Amino acid sequence: MRTRGTRARYGAVLAAAVLWITAGGTASGAEPEAYSSTTGVGVHNAYEKDKYPYLADALDSGAGMLELDVWTNALGSSWRVSHGNPLGNDNNCENARGPAELRTKARNQSLAGCLADIRSWHDAHPGHRPVLLKMELKDGFLATRQRGPAELDALLRERLGDALYTPGQLAGTSPDLDTAVRERGWPTRSALAGKFVVELIPGTVEEGNPLDTLWTDEEYARHLRTLSAAGRLDEAAAFPAVHRAGAGDPRGRYADASLRPWFVLFDGDAATYTNGTIDLRWYVDRNYLLVMTDAQNVAPAIDGVHPTEAQARDRLALLARAGASVVSADWYPLPAVLSTVVPRG
Repeated sequence: MRTRGTRARYGAVLAAAVLWITAGGTASGAEPEAYSSTTGVGVHNAYEKDKYPYLADALDSGAGMLELDVWTNALGSSWRVSHGNPLGNDNNCENARGPAELRTKARNQSLAGCLADIRSWHDAHPGHRPVLLKMELKDGFLATRQRGPAELDALLRERLGDALYTPGQLAGTSPDLDTAVRERGWPTRSALAGKFVVELIPGTVEEGNPLDTLWTDEEYARHLRTLSAAGRLDEAAAFPAVHRAGAGDPRGRYADASLRPWFVLFDGDAATYTNGTIDLRWYVDRNYLLVMTDAQNVAPAIDGVHPTEAQARDRLALLARAGASVVSADWYPLPAVLSTVVPRG
């Protein structure tokens, strides 16, 4: 149990951290802070209407990560955004064609509509904080119906354009993403102002489907490798993440070793990452991004939606010290926490 004095010390550390990082993501009187050297807060399934009436409200929350669930199966049209309905759209997106249309149109739009809202919000907020846009492909890609990696790239580029920060930009002249981040790291937060970084993870349906042997993470990593070999990495728009926490280098799960250097994002359960069996310095020292989900379940567990602000800030501080880049939960009622950025590690 934490004592009142311990809480006070946490509060002092956090207050100093918030002052230390300016709106542009840099430390006053110090070198600019790399994106991978800070920790922000994310919102699980930010497209749900019971959390935010409109996706623009989620973007206004200040959260450093927003999550969308995407369906691709052949029984529905286009890319759908929904939690439990695989055939249609159930979300707070409205397909705004510009900032003036935000919060004015019918909701339950496709992924294209969600991306249109994100672009419209971006246009209204130049220089906004960098946002990790996490996409769970619930049932994976469906390339046979023009819903594969190349088509997703095309949709993301069409709708978000120069608001994207892409694998090609991170790689630069390096042969792969791993080499790039280990040698140069990620850009500073100020350099990523006004940018979205798209993360892809395999979905719960895909992972539970015994007939699906090529999951989103591996399929998109193959796509990156192919584009790079052809000198076309600039066409890629997203970063695949290694899903679920694991000891050692979790990329060892990919039998094809040539895919491993295309993963520099990792995403899994916070309680598993922090149970003492995983060396979290391995991620911090290599400049990898680490998303810790269900932050509320780390002992001692706190409420997943309505913790006190002090409890949520304590949890953020704890997981930031452990090595998280993003601490994810359903803390949408706490915008002051969602917009907080603290030093990592």
